[in-house]
Order: sequence, then structure tokens, then C-alpha cells
Amino acid sequence: MSCISPDIKSELGLVQVYTGNGKGKTTAALGLAFRAAGRGLEILMIQFLKPPANYGEHISAEKVPNFTILPLGLDHMLSKVPRDIDIKIARETLQRAKEEIYSGKYDLVILDEINVAMDWKLLSPDEVIGMLKGRPKNIEIVLTGRGAPNEIVEYADLVTEMVPVKHPFDKGTGAREGIEY
Repeated sequence: MSCISPDIKSELGLVQVYTGNGKGKTTAALGLAFRAAGRGLEILMIQFLKPPANYGEHISAEKVPNFTILPLGLDHMLSKVPRDIDIKIARETLQRAKEEIYSGKYDLVILDEINVAMDWKLLSPDEVIGMLKGRPKNIEIVLTGRGAPNEIVEYADLVTEMVPVKHPFDKGTGAREGIEY
């Protein structure tokens, strides 16, 4: 059952950024996606640096017909020294993101970990902003990940910085299934 009000899509079109060293950037984007899905909007999350693994969000998205996740990253997290393959994959993922955004099929597109890809110099802020400037009207975009470049922060309509105050990782607690992944 669709819950789309007549004006909902006309109010879309902002660029949101969730960045910072604290936990919760992807989680906040997933919360927004869940809310949008409940209103009948079409959602796409493209994951830049995350491989197709058995993450909880992938399992949940399969149960929501209007929410698609495309994990297009490699099965490793690279160091800050970019390798040719990492740059190639990031650029291919950006091109795929552009194709999906410009298709007009989605109302909300989340580019998960794209800020990290820019911070690690796999993509430039100029190429990301250029892609965003040409997108169809009324598509909400969310960029997640640590290290959002200043150009992205200036371009965005909303920027939220997650700041760590206390985390169980500091006491040696590892990532927990269903909570961190």
C-alpha cells in the first residue's frame, strides 16, 4: 500500500551529508531510507567501499520492495595509498551511480562511503559535484562517510557530523552482527 502524498516528491531534491569520525553515518542513512520507503518512495543505496557480503542492511532491503542496495566495493579496505584497481572501481561505481540517478527511477539515492572514496583520492569532489549538479530535479541525495571534503560540505544543503564521545571499540569490543553490520 502506497502512502505517497501528492506533494512529497515536489519537496525532494536536497543533498545531505553524514560525515565525521563517530559511528552512525550509514545507520542514519538507512533510517532515512526506511522512513522514505514507508512513504512509498523509491530508494537506492550504492555502497562504494563495501563488498557484497551478508550485511544486515542487505537482508532487510530484500524485504522492502522499494529499497535496493547495490554493494559495488571490493572485498578489502584499502590503505590511503590508492591502487589502480581501487581508483578504477570507484570511478565505475560513480558512473553507475550517475546512470541510476539520471534514470529517474529513484526518489532517494544514498551514496554510502563516497566521502571516504574522495578523502582517499579515488574520486575528486569536482567530479562528484559535477554529477550532482546535472541530476534530475526532485531526487534527494545522501553522501555518507568520514572525511567529507570541504567542497562537498559547501555544496550540500544539510551536513551532519557524527562526533565520537564514547564507543565500546575503545574497550576492545569488536563489531557485532546486527548492530555494526
